[in-house]
Amino acid sequence: MVPWYNARMAHKFIFLDTETTGNEPEKDRLAQVSFEVEDTMYSGMFKPPLPISVKSMSITHITNKMVENESPFQGSDLYKQLEELLKDHIFVAHNALFDKAIIEAEGLEVPQFICTMRVARYLDKDAIIPEYNLQFLRYYLDLDVKDAIAHDATGDVKVLRALFERLFTKMQAETGDEDSAVAEMLRVSMEPSLLKKFTFGKYKGESIENIATRDAGYLEWLWNQKESDGIDPMVDDMMFTIKKMLGK
Repeated sequence: MVPWYNARMAHKFIFLDTETTGNEPEKDRLAQVSFEVEDTMYSGMFKPPLPISVKSMSITHITNKMVENESPFQGSDLYKQLEELLKDHIFVAHNALFDKAIIEAEGLEVPQFICTMRVARYLDKDAIIPEYNLQFLRYYLDLDVKDAIAHDATGDVKVLRALFERLFTKMQAETGDEDSAVAEMLRVSMEPSLLKKFTFGKYKGESIENIATRDAGYLEWLWNQKESDGIDPMVDDMMFTIKKMLGK
């Protein structure tokens, strides 16, 4: 790929993905990190301070045996490199709050970030796209990505960058210039998304607003489930949406 963003823009980006011991950012830790900067890919596997869950192994195919002789991420060369890069590069990830939390759990600071999942939702004004996970968007948008293996951090970074380029082009057309496009992507990424349709459950594909009228009890049930798990409605997009719909 041509490093178009460095040639044309004042902003610098770091495209990053992690593979982890599990999917709970408040307690799980990094097992693999890959990131691309200025058209160069960096990647490494590390021994996390807790075991990789069987569920995570079944998705990433990274096992405890594979990392048992690796060094910890903290203090590694990649850690030090990432620490420097994050000072003046915008962190780009899909479902960025997760990767951001994982990186911050290692002691790194992420001053600015763009979440391609939230930006994709924002730009899909009519809620036409059925799902917003990275690999679905890859094929739905027919992104041209070579040699990208799903659920491998390096492969996901390749898809991430291609998705970002597509979204940036669309956002620039909407805002009128590059600086405004980046500013809007940063703004959208920091705020919870107001979801339009369910992507799961018995009402999958249906309007959340319509269900709020027809079956408010279902939204109350979802809210209670998430609240009992200690999920913050200002972080979780579904909770934020339910709060708005039910006037909580």
